[in-house]
Amino acid sequence: LVMAEETESGSRGFLASLELLKQGAEARVYRGRFLGRESVVKERFPKGYRHPALDEKLTHRRTAQEVRCILRCRRAGIPAPVVYFVDYASNCIYLEEIVDSATVRDHIISIQQSERDVEKLYPLAEKIGQMLARMHDEDVIHGDLTTSNMLLRSPAEELNLVLIDFGLSFISALPEDKGVDLYVLEKAFLSTHPNTEKVFSAFLKSYSAASKKSSPVIKKLDEVRLRGRKRSMVG
Repeated sequence: LVMAEETESGSRGFLASLELLKQGAEARVYRGRFLGRESVVKERFPKGYRHPALDEKLTHRRTAQEVRCILRCRRAGIPAPVVYFVDYASNCIYLEEIVDSATVRDHIISIQQSERDVEKLYPLAEKIGQMLARMHDEDVIHGDLTTSNMLLRSPAEELNLVLIDFGLSFISALPEDKGVDLYVLEKAFLSTHPNTEKVFSAFLKSYSAASKKSSPVIKKLDEVRLRGRKRSMVG
């Protein structure tokens, strides 16, 4: 116990020397150097409203689940950051920083501003479809698919994608979970990038062609869409 407390206070001291990038409801994300490498550190902090023992158990489980999903993706050749180190005493994950990258969100917005024709985005949509098809075929559910959680390595024209922020990810073989994953992306995609319905259709076509298990997933996506429409009609 004493050793764990020492490790935790050591981690807190190290984090204090890093640059805080963002803080969400679940975690803080820092940028800095770890063992001489450009790194991003994700710290899941305690929730004061939960019983400490329960909070520690849940936080440990979520941290382990996130790391498991990242490693499963990397083993399958799906581009995700390298995991350098996991500190379970402080629930910190030390990850590779994708240097000189841009979010897919920013890339799409800049293309839309400079180009009238969205067809220029079709190759990107196809690459995203292939990447997420492989992820779902490995039974990894991302849980928070948005164009902000996908990066493009420089130069962006080469379309080298990296999937990030696996904070809500989990392992599931259920078509329902995969369909919901795609529905979350569709809602985020079309609300962030208006008039890109054809681009999202190109993504789905690519996903369906690349995934060995796509048929029941697309069927579930249609069902989830219908449920979403019914909910919005009811209010």
